[in-house]
Order: sequence, then C-alpha cells, then structure tokens
Amino acid sequence: MFYDLNLPYASDDPEISNTLSFLAEPPKNVPKGLTLLTRLNLTLSDPAQNQRLASLTQVYDLVAIRPTNEKALLNACTNLECDIISLDFSIRLPFHFKFKMVSAAISRGVRFEICYGPGITGSGLDARRNLIGNAMSLIRATRGRGIIISSEAQRALAVRAPWDVINLACVWGLSQERGKEAICEEARKVTALAKLKRTSWRGIIDIVAGGVTKTKANVPLQKKSQEATGDNLKRKASVGSEPTGEEAEKPLSKREMKRRAKKARLESAGA
Repeated sequence: MFYDLNLPYASDDPEISNTLSFLAEPPKNVPKGLTLLTRLNLTLSDPAQNQRLASLTQVYDLVAIRPTNEKALLNACTNLECDIISLDFSIRLPFHFKFKMVSAAISRGVRFEICYGPGITGSGLDARRNLIGNAMSLIRATRGRGIIISSEAQRALAVRAPWDVINLACVWGLSQERGKEAICEEARKVTALAKLKRTSWRGIIDIVAGGVTKTKANVPLQKKSQEATGDNLKRKASVGSEPTGEEAEKPLSKREMKRRAKKARLESAGA
C-alpha cells in the first residue's frame, strides 16, 4: 500500500476532487477504498510554543512540526510529542542536519518528511536545487532511515506516481528499497504509531475487543466435563501404570553379569 501523508485540503477548493481521484487511482486487483486522515501542520520558531500540542494530538490523526531554526528543530527531535518533522526543502535551510540530533527523533518514533511537490511545480531552478541538496543532506545524516516522502501537492499536476517517487528518491541518494519503504512501510508506521498514541495508555498498552463473555449457565457443564475428563485420565494412568511380567524384570548390569559368570565357572570347576 502506498501512502501520501501531506496533501493540503480546503473545503472550497474546486480542484481537490480531481487531486483525490488521481491519488486514489489504484492498479489492478487492489481495493478501491481510500482512507483520509486529518493532519495538522505547525510552524514553530520558538521552542516554548508547545503548550497545546498534547491536546492537539487527540484531535488530529497526524501532527507535523515544521521548525524554522536549529533550536526549534532540536526541540522537535528530543522533546515535542509529534508524529512527523516536515521541513520546507525548497528553500535554503539555515542549519545543518546532525546524526545525533536526527537519530534521537527516529528512536522516539518520529519520522522526517521530504515533500517533492514545491520543488517540481514551476517554483524555479533554485527550489529544485535546494530540494535536491537538502534531501541529500538529510539522507546522509539519517543513513537513509526514518524518512517518508509526500507530495504536498496543491493540485493534481504536482502528484507523481509511486514508482516515479521512488526514482526521485534514488536521485537524492536513497536505494530503491529504501525509497519504496519511504512511501509504504515507514508511512504505515507513522499512522500506526499515531493511532496507538491516541487510543492506548502512554503509547504502550491498548485495549482490544476480547470477544463475547461466556454465560454462567455453561459453567457447571464445563466443570462436569472437566471432572469427567480428569477421571478418565486418572483411570487411564492407573491402568497403564500396571507393570507386565517383562517390564518387571530389570536388565542385568555388567557387574552382575560378571559375578554370575564367575560363579558359574567356579561351580563347573568344582564339579
């Protein structure tokens, strides 16, 4: 299954229907269902701007943070309760990615998002150059792990097919396998972890339906059947534990065989 976790939506947008139809066009032998998730994008420049972030995670399916400076990025990687760190790669970033910083975010289950839409929809050569350079630096810092690729497409013209996105990832420095994971497995992990955070206790323990409880009327019958089976097992064990004549004879040890052989020789010599 392929994912696109960044699609700006407006209820009065006349082209949103065409964009969703283009994204939902499946190949053969694939279900036609399309799952729409709600997402909140927050642009943060001050690390202290996170008072209501915990409450927002219960309202939206996904919460993405877009830091504008290195301090905000460090805070998002280490402290903030978010699902995605999404940066605008079409501009020149005022900071560099560091392995220790990005690995802290990946270990917490936070994924980094690369949006290819702004760099390919007529934004100019500078936007494309910045997109390629920033994506390569992020891939170099993360060692290719914990990356998802989305479109951030304002219209259907900016959306690319899944294998075209994988080819773009290969241009940026990802392998073909990692590129497919960026739009399949890694994106699925983001949605699964986000759902687990909302529905479970501290993102660890979740309550699932255990089925229909058994009625009290069936309990005595079950006890009787268990007692009957227990008696049968005891009876079988007692019957099977009776030794036969062959089993009663224990095999002779080597020492006993030597003693008997010596005794037989002495008896034959005395005779």
